[in-house]
Amino acid sequence: QVQLVESGGGLVQAGASLRLSCAASGSISGINFMGWYRQAPGNQREPVATITSSRTTKYADSVKGRFTISRDSNKNTVYLQMNSLKPDDTAVYYCRLVTSEDYWGQGTQVTVSS
Repeated sequence: QVQLVESGGGLVQAGASLRLSCAASGSISGINFMGWYRQAPGNQREPVATITSSRTTKYADSVKGRFTISRDSNKNTVYLQMNSLKPDDTAVYYCRLVTSEDYWGQGTQVTVSS
Protein backbone atom coordinates (compact mmCIF):
# COMPACT_ATOMS: atom_id res chain seq x y z
CA GLN A 1 0.00 0.00 0.00
CA VAL A 2 2.14 2.85 -1.34
CA GLN A 3 0.92 6.42 -1.40
CA LEU A 4 2.55 9.59 -2.77
CA VAL A 5 1.40 12.99 -1.53
CA GLU A 6 2.57 16.19 -3.22
CA SER A 7 2.50 19.64 -1.66
CA GLY A 8 3.93 23.13 -2.17
CA GLY A 9 2.11 24.31 -5.27
CA GLY A 10 0.49 27.71 -5.55
CA LEU A 11 -0.03 30.88 -7.54
CA VAL A 12 3.03 33.11 -7.97
CA GLN A 13 4.33 35.84 -10.25
CA ALA A 14 6.95 35.31 -12.93
CA GLY A 15 10.43 35.24 -11.43
CA ALA A 16 9.29 33.79 -8.11
CA SER A 17 10.34 30.50 -6.52
CA LEU A 18 8.48 27.48 -5.17
CA ARG A 19 9.55 24.22 -3.58
CA LEU A 20 7.45 21.12 -4.18
CA SER A 21 7.56 18.14 -1.84
CA CYS A 22 6.50 14.53 -2.36
CA ALA A 23 6.27 12.20 0.61
CA ALA A 24 6.08 8.46 -0.06
CA SER A 25 4.53 6.18 2.52
CA GLY A 26 3.80 2.48 2.81
CA SER A 27 5.89 -0.61 2.11
CA ILE A 28 8.59 0.57 -0.31
CA SER A 29 11.55 -1.46 -1.57
CA GLY A 30 13.91 -1.50 -4.53
CA ILE A 31 13.53 2.11 -5.66
CA ASN A 32 14.74 2.61 -9.22
CA PHE A 33 14.08 6.33 -9.46
CA MET A 34 11.73 9.10 -8.44
CA GLY A 35 10.75 12.10 -10.47
CA TRP A 36 8.56 15.07 -11.20
CA TYR A 37 6.32 15.33 -14.25
CA ARG A 38 3.94 18.05 -15.36
CA GLN A 39 0.87 18.43 -17.52
CA ALA A 40 -0.54 21.71 -18.80
CA PRO A 41 -4.05 22.00 -20.29
CA GLY A 42 -4.10 20.56 -23.79
CA ASN A 43 -0.62 19.07 -23.43
CA GLN A 44 0.75 15.61 -22.75
CA ARG A 45 2.36 14.79 -19.44
CA GLU A 46 6.10 15.39 -19.69
CA PRO A 47 9.10 14.60 -17.47
CA VAL A 48 10.61 17.57 -15.65
CA ALA A 49 13.32 16.00 -13.48
CA THR A 50 14.30 12.56 -12.22
CA ILE A 51 16.70 11.25 -9.58
CA THR A 52 17.93 7.66 -9.26
CA SER A 53 18.77 5.65 -6.15
CA SER A 54 22.41 6.63 -6.72
CA ARG A 55 21.38 10.30 -6.96
CA THR A 56 21.99 10.70 -10.67
CA THR A 57 19.78 13.51 -11.94
CA LYS A 58 18.28 14.43 -15.30
CA TYR A 59 16.37 17.55 -16.31
CA ALA A 60 14.21 18.67 -19.18
CA ASP A 61 15.98 21.28 -21.29
CA SER A 62 13.24 23.78 -20.53
CA VAL A 63 14.00 23.75 -16.79
CA LYS A 64 17.74 23.09 -16.72
CA GLY A 65 19.53 25.71 -14.66
CA ARG A 66 16.32 26.81 -12.94
CA PHE A 67 14.99 23.65 -11.22
CA THR A 68 16.76 21.29 -8.83
CA ILE A 69 15.57 17.84 -7.77
CA SER A 70 16.74 16.26 -4.52
CA ARG A 71 15.69 13.51 -2.14
CA ASP A 72 15.83 12.54 1.50
CA SER A 73 16.18 8.76 1.63
CA ASN A 74 15.57 8.66 5.38
CA LYS A 75 12.12 10.13 4.86
CA ASN A 76 11.38 8.75 1.37
CA THR A 77 10.74 12.29 0.23
CA VAL A 78 11.65 13.99 -3.04
CA TYR A 79 11.77 17.75 -3.60
CA LEU A 80 11.70 20.06 -6.59
CA GLN A 81 13.15 23.52 -6.06
CA MET A 82 11.82 25.80 -8.79
CA ASN A 83 13.46 29.19 -9.34
CA SER A 84 12.89 31.94 -11.91
CA LEU A 85 9.44 30.60 -12.68
CA LYS A 86 7.87 31.44 -16.03
CA PRO A 87 4.23 31.41 -17.20
CA ASP A 88 5.12 28.38 -19.35
CA ASP A 89 5.80 26.46 -16.13
CA THR A 90 2.09 26.60 -15.29
CA ALA A 91 0.86 23.02 -14.98
CA VAL A 92 -0.19 20.29 -12.61
CA TYR A 93 2.97 18.71 -11.22
CA TYR A 94 2.98 14.99 -10.42
CA CYS A 95 5.38 12.92 -8.34
CA ARG A 96 6.39 9.46 -9.62
CA LEU A 97 8.00 6.52 -7.83
CA VAL A 98 9.30 3.57 -9.85
CA THR A 99 10.26 0.25 -8.28
CA SER A 100 9.05 -3.03 -9.74
CA GLU A 101 5.79 -1.05 -9.68
CA ASP A 102 4.92 2.41 -10.98
CA TYR A 103 3.27 4.86 -8.58
CA TRP A 104 1.91 8.38 -9.13
CA GLY A 105 0.76 11.11 -6.79
CA GLN A 106 -2.45 13.09 -7.17
CA GLY A 107 -0.73 16.24 -8.44
CA THR A 108 -0.30 19.79 -7.20
CA GLN A 109 -1.19 22.91 -9.20
CA VAL A 110 1.48 25.48 -10.05
CA THR A 111 0.28 28.71 -11.65
CA VAL A 112 2.69 31.44 -12.76
CA SER A 113 1.27 34.81 -13.78
CA SER A 114 3.00 37.21 -16.16
